[in-house]
Amino acid sequence: MFPEMGRVIIVALMIVIPVCLIYRKAGFHPAWALLVFLPGFGLLLIFLQLGLMPWPNQQDKPGES
Repeated sequence: MFPEMGRVIIVALMIVIPVCLIYRKAGFHPAWALLVFLPGFGLLLIFLQLGLMPWPNQQDKPGES
């Protein structure tokens, strides 16, 4: 039982850590990466959030539309 739990934890960390880094670079709180673990539509929520919401670290430059 314990070796399987170790594998589950390792795989979970291999998924969550890169998503946390993506959220941090986008300017969002890294805790949003926990959406990955929602069954079914977790990844859809992540893609919709990153694709449709304005990123907090994105700065408007003058002359750019």
